[in-house]
Amino acid sequence: MLTGMQIAVIGGDARQLEIIRKLTELDARLSLIGFEQLDHAFTGAVKDKLDEVDFSNMDALILPVPGTNLEGDVETIFSNEKVVLTADMLKKTPEHCTIYSGITNAYLNGITKEANRSLIQLFERDDVAIYNSIPTVEGTIMMAIQHTDFTIHGSNIAVLGLGRVGMSVARTFHALGAKVKVGARKSEHLARITEMGLTPFHLNELDKEVKDTDILINTIPLLIVSAKVISKLPAHTLIIDLASKPGGTDFRYAEKRGIKALLAPGLPGIVAPKTAGQILANVLAQLLQDDYSERKGKLI
Repeated sequence: MLTGMQIAVIGGDARQLEIIRKLTELDARLSLIGFEQLDHAFTGAVKDKLDEVDFSNMDALILPVPGTNLEGDVETIFSNEKVVLTADMLKKTPEHCTIYSGITNAYLNGITKEANRSLIQLFERDDVAIYNSIPTVEGTIMMAIQHTDFTIHGSNIAVLGLGRVGMSVARTFHALGAKVKVGARKSEHLARITEMGLTPFHLNELDKEVKDTDILINTIPLLIVSAKVISKLPAHTLIIDLASKPGGTDFRYAEKRGIKALLAPGLPGIVAPKTAGQILANVLAQLLQDDYSERKGKLI
């Protein structure tokens, strides 16, 4: 239980509602910032404006998956008011206060460092990434069906990267009857691709391996689907880029060639916000309970 713990949930989308629900069930006291247009009420949670919050009482701050933008703005789909997180706000929190975010950027890193507060990126955790790969794969299948006029079964699919998302994507499209090849650099990844019954290739050979590709799925957050690669793709190829913004595709050249290229980060929050929120809520609850128990142990 989180009885007595004071937590601020600052902005976010539908995923945050599952986090709020979970933490109130665990008896935490929540300040909801950027939720004044939310009709639903949660027992133990109070809607606050940013300038009304007493940061000196906060044990944790929970930000949306994107964290902030580079100007400090926090995404708030349940509010029309601008919410900006600053280093001065963080400095008002107790020294033990931890900031939780999905991902980070230079601004968020800067203000947490200036305030000397811990920042935990949930999407850097293997458990979150693996759980999230499930709705990501389902969203990728949805996009592939919506934006093509042929079946996945029998199609030539190229997946770039065998990370936590790439592995799930490759395995699922293979199970749907596609002919899947996977590009990677590490020899152990190439070995794993072979073990999975898929066709491996080294990413150095990417431009030579895509000439018959129907759907190209990228998971690598580097510019890997370059103009050189796109120039070798068939005109009907669909590119689905799952890497974080700005993706790993030369979208300008793809458009010039008339090849449909879709940037699709954050699919879990789009196609299955309830499940995606529950994934984050369960992990956050465990992290908060561990932190709370550790601090209580030090106080005894």
